[in-house]
Amino acid sequence: MDLDAHVRAADFDRWASSRLVADAVLRTDLVALYAFEAELMAIPAKVSQPMLAEMRYAWWAEQMDGVFAGEPRKGHPILERLSQAVRKHGLDRSALDGLIDAHIDRVHGEPHDLDAFFVAPMAAAVRILIGPGHEAAIETAGRVRGLSQTGKSDEARLLRHRANRELAGLPVAGFPAVASAALLDPAAPEPVKRVRLAWAALRGRL
Repeated sequence: MDLDAHVRAADFDRWASSRLVADAVLRTDLVALYAFEAELMAIPAKVSQPMLAEMRYAWWAEQMDGVFAGEPRKGHPILERLSQAVRKHGLDRSALDGLIDAHIDRVHGEPHDLDAFFVAPMAAAVRILIGPGHEAAIETAGRVRGLSQTGKSDEARLLRHRANRELAGLPVAGFPAVASAALLDPAAPEPVKRVRLAWAALRGRL
């Protein structure tokens, strides 16, 4: 499986944001995280009943033992690459477990848990690029991304100033992990998104 192409097809916003990462190895690790998230996001569209979706999420939850032990399921490119990223960057398992749990809640009709769906994964992405200790700087940016992705772009715009104030303390090398939060219109054409991302990266602001 070509993980890069997989993420591009499933999540253009973050795939395009990952193009801002100059280091090819770090970009590969970031894409592994995004590929994992894309697989989780796709499950409800592949099954007809919430219980079937929950069974698939349970499978992914079981795989986390191997991922974090450095013994991922052999022959599974996403799990293998994710395990490599986990070991190299010391990713927090609770963020990935929490994301799976949030997906299970969602298929049973619960509202989106913005922190589990967007903030914690964004923190993991930042950790891949620049290491730990930047969670506070990206918290509001994660919520901006979450609000825009869940049809609440007006609320996202209201939080953007606060997010930018917090992001002032984020090292430049970490910005690609939060850049997708600058895309407040999920339906915008890809060329428009590319320009918006380039402008956000140039300024270091959403």
